[in-house]
Amino acid sequence: MTRAWRHIRALWPDWTIVAPLPFAAYGVWLLGHGELRWDYGVVLGLVLLLFSIGPRTKRAFKGLYPVGLVGLFYSAMKNVENVGLSTSTVHVCDFRDREARWFGITVAGHRETLHDWLQLHAVPLLDCVCAIPYATFVLACIGCALWLYRRDYNRMLRFGWTFFALNVAGFVTYHLYPVAPPWYYHAHGCTVDLATRASAGPNLTRVDARLGFPLFAAMYGRASDVFGAMPSLHVAYALLIFIEAFDLAGVWLRVGTAAFYGLMCFSAVYLDHHWVMDIVAGTAYCLIIAGAMRAMGHHFSFFGPSL
Repeated sequence: MTRAWRHIRALWPDWTIVAPLPFAAYGVWLLGHGELRWDYGVVLGLVLLLFSIGPRTKRAFKGLYPVGLVGLFYSAMKNVENVGLSTSTVHVCDFRDREARWFGITVAGHRETLHDWLQLHAVPLLDCVCAIPYATFVLACIGCALWLYRRDYNRMLRFGWTFFALNVAGFVTYHLYPVAPPWYYHAHGCTVDLATRASAGPNLTRVDARLGFPLFAAMYGRASDVFGAMPSLHVAYALLIFIEAFDLAGVWLRVGTAAFYGLMCFSAVYLDHHWVMDIVAGTAYCLIIAGAMRAMGHHFSFFGPSL
């Protein structure tokens, strides 16, 4: 034990030795409440391995740390999902009416949203195509971080902490300005029911049926915010990948990341998950926060300035 401790102290000689503490503490909390799942055990084991093996894994640990914090934060938000929310503060039909005025279409003399029209004209092929970015956005974010690890470590740090800041800003907005997503309006109308559970929406539910297993139902069964449509973090993630990869990428990767962002924007509307205003807000959040992180000069990190 003494030898192992000396090894850890050599790797982490200052106060940053406490970096794994949030993950360990939350794991203990989950265990005490009988909610510890195998997947969180795997994540915790990976955190401790990267933290303790050696200099190379320490470098990876520091780069992936903010991404891991987002996962922890997302899971913990389940315990405060209705904090600050009431039936009078959640925006449903007022938001939907504004969406119809600003971004809607006129059909037979009646003003409706793009979502209303798309839900009436949904096709199986588009269901499957639009499910792709929603199924892969987590892998895309982690993949971008790992790619930056090999290409530009400082940029990886900036990507990770911008990703973290985006999520904090999004989660705060969800509770200060809660907005029901389009699928909620189409399922429940203007009535606000805080006991409603998150849904994958009609399109992704059909994709689950075609797949033969509840991929998206399981994903959204763990969602922490039913009324967290504004802003669209899915869109913000895709744009952040494009921004941070642009300078280092070749032509095809630039085109690919731009296409991923474009498809994410369309999918968010087509799948009935976000209003167009949510997409505009997600884009603005990403541009503002990414710009602020770049303006800081040194790439901000929990561990101090980058190497």
